[in-house]
Amino acid sequence: MASAAINRRGDRETVAPSSTQLAAITRLFSSAVFREMARKGRSPLFARLIGLAEIGGQCPDDATVGQAFEAAFGVLKTAGRRDEYVYRSALTHNVLMGTHSLNTACMLTEFRAGACKADLAILNGTATVYEIKSERDSLARLANQVENYKRVFAKAYVIAGEGHVASVLATVPEDVGVMMLSSRYRISTVREAEDRPDRICPVTVFESLRSDEAGSILKRLGVPLPDVPNTLRHGVMRDLFQALDPTEVHIAMVKTLKRTRDLSPLSSLVEKLPRSLHAAALSIQVRRSEHERIVEAVSTPLGAALAWV
Repeated sequence: MASAAINRRGDRETVAPSSTQLAAITRLFSSAVFREMARKGRSPLFARLIGLAEIGGQCPDDATVGQAFEAAFGVLKTAGRRDEYVYRSALTHNVLMGTHSLNTACMLTEFRAGACKADLAILNGTATVYEIKSERDSLARLANQVENYKRVFAKAYVIAGEGHVASVLATVPEDVGVMMLSSRYRISTVREAEDRPDRICPVTVFESLRSDEAGSILKRLGVPLPDVPNTLRHGVMRDLFQALDPTEVHIAMVKTLKRTRDLSPLSSLVEKLPRSLHAAALSIQVRRSEHERIVEAVSTPLGAALAWV
């Protein structure tokens, strides 16, 4: 490998990846690779990236594509190299699938909240948003981000690496929770978030939703929707939301999104994929008819997959 930095683990020596290798490893977990496997049952992009990443030497001779993903994730989750996907994966396993389950909770990624997009939110009894600040991220936009999130979600957390925690605590207000992903890849809560559905903004919630979801919330709250032309529908619904109670809107939003963004149909796919791809499977939308192609691609011997290029 190109880098000269060496870490010792027991009797093994592992050479730190170069910037080129690290960039390739990061891209292995991108939506582009996952969707290519879903469409074709193979991914030429994966083959090119795995070559650049030089992961093959860390896998057994009879390794599969899935084992290569596991090896790549093992490199990526080392403190100092971790990107947003590593944090998303930790939240997926520790919170969504640890504290909750796919049958009782749903997860939203890149969900619009005011002028921002939330990295990840989990809806169970309430709606909790998680802003990820990995070692590679700046905290410059953090204060504005959490203020936008609080207009849609009852609870807000920032999850960061050890080196960011002190700065995060100094940046965000006390009603915002702070979590830490340790160098050992364990999540701990530094400060609990307050559960404040009363502070959300019904109009901001409305602007975050699909039209059918907004209509379902109005129906749950017993608010009739006037029969108006489609061109006027958005404005009329926005005005109706503006008059609603924040807490009631939040409760109805959680119930509605748990139904419309239900993840339980993905349980079978997740069970057949390596742990490193669970977060991808739950956040990257593909057709149900494509699930088997993903499983077949991941089960492919790595040697055969290198010929996908």
